Amino acid sequence: MNPSPFLKSIVLTLGFSLLISDVSPVSAQTLNWQLRYQQPAAEGSPRFHRLTRDEQWDPARTAVIVCDMWDSHHCVNAVRRVAQLAPRIDRFCDTLRERGVTIIHAPSSCMAAYENHPARARVSAIPAAVSMPDDIASWCDQIPSEEAAAYPIDQSDGGEDDDAEDHQLWAERLAAIGRNPRAPWQRQVDVIGIDDQRDFISDSGTDIWNILTHRGIDNVILVGVHTNMCVLGRPFGLRRLAAAKKNVVLARDLTDTMYDHRAWPYASHFTGTDLIVDHIERYVCPTISSDQVLGDQAFRFAGDHRVRLLMLVAENEYQTHRTLPAFAAKHLSKHFSVEFAWGSETERHEIVGIESLADADALLVSVRRRALPQRDLDLIRDFVRQGKPVIGIRTASHAFSLRGEQPPEGKSVWDSFDDDVFGGNYTGHFGNALKTTLRKPGGAIHDPIVTASGAMNIRPGGSLYKTAPLAKGTRVLVNGSVEGESPEPVAWKFIRNDGGRSFYTSLGHVDDFGQAEFEAFLSAGIHWACGLKPHTLAEVKAQNKRYAAGGGKQRK
Repeated sequence: MNPSPFLKSIVLTLGFSLLISDVSPVSAQTLNWQLRYQQPAAEGSPRFHRLTRDEQWDPARTAVIVCDMWDSHHCVNAVRRVAQLAPRIDRFCDTLRERGVTIIHAPSSCMAAYENHPARARVSAIPAAVSMPDDIASWCDQIPSEEAAAYPIDQSDGGEDDDAEDHQLWAERLAAIGRNPRAPWQRQVDVIGIDDQRDFISDSGTDIWNILTHRGIDNVILVGVHTNMCVLGRPFGLRRLAAAKKNVVLARDLTDTMYDHRAWPYASHFTGTDLIVDHIERYVCPTISSDQVLGDQAFRFAGDHRVRLLMLVAENEYQTHRTLPAFAAKHLSKHFSVEFAWGSETERHEIVGIESLADADALLVSVRRRALPQRDLDLIRDFVRQGKPVIGIRTASHAFSLRGEQPPEGKSVWDSFDDDVFGGNYTGHFGNALKTTLRKPGGAIHDPIVTASGAMNIRPGGSLYKTAPLAKGTRVLVNGSVEGESPEPVAWKFIRNDGGRSFYTSLGHVDDFGQAEFEAFLSAGIHWACGLKPHTLAEVKAQNKRYAAGGGKQRK
């Protein structure tokens, strides 16, 4: 017996509805990503090159998991940051959903709120996968690739960064409206839309693995909070999916950490997030940023006012590959977002990661006699022409000069870099055995960089550079002299023709970094160049004491 036209219509309609509810729309346009990751500069090196690679993903084989974007939290600062982040995540998901990407909402411990939601019911219709990764249903604290790594922040107290009064008022408010002040979340924040017809809701690693398997999804993007805890550790988090060989990435600007700036390493909250992102890029998986989808600037929290400082480090004489990272971690991590571009271990005339200069606000140079590809020198020239701050230490005066020698094929030099950028005039140095004594310049100026840092008490560890005469308009902060010779400028300020501030010091020997006065002096110079209030010697000593008390160890 042939079915009636009406029955045919019902069957066809139901079949089509099931089809569109269970399979992502196919987009002819691939997703083009620039994945960022880090690898050691050499085997066993503590330094990491930040690298990128391009990948193209099929939208139908891609998912976004929205992790724990709850409607409330016991930390009121976390609530404030979620309020800022949620609209951006909503736009990100909307855009990718329309391109055929599967969106999975995972507000953990909130499934009761979605008992009758179509996106929750849709999960139940997914068949169980034939095979499951080990422990896909459980939390993951670490994967093998992390075993040798020290965790970069101390989150042992839960990471709450609230002001004490705000925290108490918030707890009272939660109790007054009938929520548990320690676990007030009930659902996902409403700003992030859930598509009734296409999305899924689950906080189960098993459920989410079933969805990925059934839909043939190999590529997964994690967004949400908190990176150092849930985003990494949930059963559907980065560690489990990376260990299961999924092509998983973190959207690094669509996340936040639970980190208190009063805990190790005593950095800005946002620097704490950066440190976790570094850890992920080195040991877990690559990252992307939301501007690769939305076409504008990467998301940045309103409270993140840090100056983006790129340090170019490529010299083999004074160990700044060791001293500068330690210095930056202790004394710049509150007001600066510091990134390093290291000289290549295999190619002398190459600095890996120099392209990050395009996004930097300030530049510090510790480079010695490198010729670079013309495009890289052009990056530096363009940066300087924009009037941005430039700081130089020690060999920066002859960073891109080969002492009259011809550069290798395909490389270029910038012999006048010292004069153009610092107003300097480096012509060599006095003997290493000659002891340098620091002296106040004529007029005994009272510059805050000098007075706040106690710079005149620095005992220089390296030879005295020959730097005189300087360009007109430089302000000498400190002179140095050796027996029988005229004084030479050791540090100065300079306003360039483009209006940008430059600070240079010929100090920077490894022994200099062992002195709090030098750390304070360099920190003050960097802060001045970037228009910030200089650190004082007392502040630097206090930070050093905190580090010493903490043993200088990252704790899990």
